[in-house]
Order: sequence, then structure tokens, then C-alpha cells
Amino acid sequence: MGIVGNLTPQQRQSFDSQGFLVIESFASPAEIEAMRKRMDGMLQAFDPTTTASIFSTKNQVKLTSEYFYESAEKISFFFEEKAFDDNGNLKQPKELSINKVGHALHEIDPVFKEFSCSEKVSSLLFSLGYKKPVIIQSMYIFKQPGIGGEVTPHQDNSFLYTEPKTCTGLWLALEDATVVNGCLWAIPESQKNGLVRRFIRGDDGVYFDRPSPSYDQKDFVPIEVKAGSLVVIHGDLIHQSFENQSSNSRHAYSLHAVDTDGCKWAEDN
Repeated sequence: MGIVGNLTPQQRQSFDSQGFLVIESFASPAEIEAMRKRMDGMLQAFDPTTTASIFSTKNQVKLTSEYFYESAEKISFFFEEKAFDDNGNLKQPKELSINKVGHALHEIDPVFKEFSCSEKVSSLLFSLGYKKPVIIQSMYIFKQPGIGGEVTPHQDNSFLYTEPKTCTGLWLALEDATVVNGCLWAIPESQKNGLVRRFIRGDDGVYFDRPSPSYDQKDFVPIEVKAGSLVVIHGDLIHQSFENQSSNSRHAYSLHAVDTDGCKWAEDN
């Protein structure tokens, strides 16, 4: 028998209405521990002198490099903007300096692959109407204490664009996420207004095809969740997170899925 969708009609209705859905206790404590322990091992083995790639949603055009492009099929490490001093040296241990690790954890690493390709993830995607879902990207996000950077308002379909649009974000909290340590914020029902702009890769690099709209911060609501909770994010939902100015990290594992049935990957992604 094939995989059957696991969302209730009420959950599906809520997702369709609000543009996001919180599923509590989606990951077990054992799964969380396994992913965190595995990432600890990766960080211990990582030599920070091999790259100085910095991840920024504000200045991605300027900072994008071949290292970033090639990370689509590798496990690559990206530093926080505020991790370095004026001389280019790390101001704190590497374990507290990394912004994220991506973007092929789900393909390469057995621990992350086991969760990413699990029946419950597949079942969730089938519940959302996917016919042939594929995980296209994965990221372990740290949101480091004190320096965890802001992620400006955006839509996932801007970056992972199929025709027709099919991107869905799956954001798993590996630690409690609060307004203090940089939880997600979203504008409910904003997905109903469609895609605002696209992030395009051309001959001269990457760029947005139009400026970002201005958003009223009072329209955003915080999505505070406990460790193990999964936030399902519509590809057109406008969401963001603020800097982590607390003394606690906010680890999360993020996946993006697209459908490969009746859809095509845009060549200028």
C-alpha cells in the first residue's frame, strides 16, 4: 500500500487559510538528539581555514561565491556576518560562529537523510497534494547566541521556483524557538497574494527581478514552538526572523520540497 497523507482535514484547512501550520512533537527526542549529535561531530571535524564564506540575506548578491553555488550538492559551512573581527579572525569558537550548514544534508548524511526521507515527511507532503515530492534543499540553522543574524521578509518560492509553483518549507525546531532567541514570524494569509518577486541567476550573477515591498511589522505574528515541532510553510508565505540577541541558541533543521509531477524547474533559478 502506498503512503497515505497524515494531516487531518482541519490541519489542511488551517494551512490553506493561514499559509503555515505548526505540528507539535513531529520529531521525537531521539531524532532531535541524533541530528544534534551528528552536527556536533561535523563541526568538530570542520576546518574553518578552508573557507570564509559568510551567509547573509541582506547582501547575498555581493557575498555569493562558487562555494555557495556548489553547496547545492555538498555539505558546506557558512559563517555569521558578525563572527569575525576587523582583521578577519573569528571572535569566538567555530561552534558559535556558524550560521548554517547546507544544502545537501538530506542526500549525503545518513542521519539527516533518515529523517528527511522518512515516511512521516513523505506522508505530510502527500497530504498537501504532492504527487512526486522531492527534497530540493536542506539546512541546519544555528541562530547563534548574540550574533545569530536576521533573515529578512521573504517567500521561499522566490528562490526555489517551479512552473507551476510548488515549493513548501518544512522547519523543524531542534530547540525551543521564542521571540527572545529569534523564532519565525509570518504574515498570516499573505500567501493568497501570490509571489512578490523572484531571485534569478543570470550570466552576471544573481539578482532579484524587482525591489522588495515594504512590510508593516505589526502584520507579522510570532511562531513560537517547542523543540520537536514542525512548521510547514507555504511557498508564497511572507516570513522572517530577527537577530538572536539572547544567550541561548535556536537550532533548527529546514527542508524545502518541490513536486516533480507536472512541474518543471525554472532554468534561471
